[in-house]
Amino acid sequence: VQLQASGGGLVQAGGSLRLACAASRRSFSGDAGGWFRQAPGKEREFVAAISWNGGILYYANSVKGRFVVSRDNAKNTMYLEMNSLKPEDTAVYYCAGRGGSYYYIRQEDYDYWGQGTLVTVSS
Repeated sequence: VQLQASGGGLVQAGGSLRLACAASRRSFSGDAGGWFRQAPGKEREFVAAISWNGGILYYANSVKGRFVVSRDNAKNTMYLEMNSLKPEDTAVYYCAGRGGSYYYIRQEDYDYWGQGTLVTVSS
């Protein structure tokens, strides 16, 4: 599976953005998905995970209540709705996937990755 992340950009604090992660080459519908981010000078960290059918969602504490992960398997796409954005949310956001029906929060659990999309939140 090849993933393409999009939707990043510049937004003011308190604003919203929706990222999309489109899969190609084969169906993503049977795989678990995740979002990670890497801020300047920091290591990449977990943001959100979703099971293959969207029935299980899991979030990092730093984004819980503000971000929503979802997927549309008919469109082979996963989304990350980001609300109440803060300057500390500024990072390159990556989507990832792997086979399996559950959800996964460790980077090493994922088999394939998108190229990343930059989100910049101004204060």
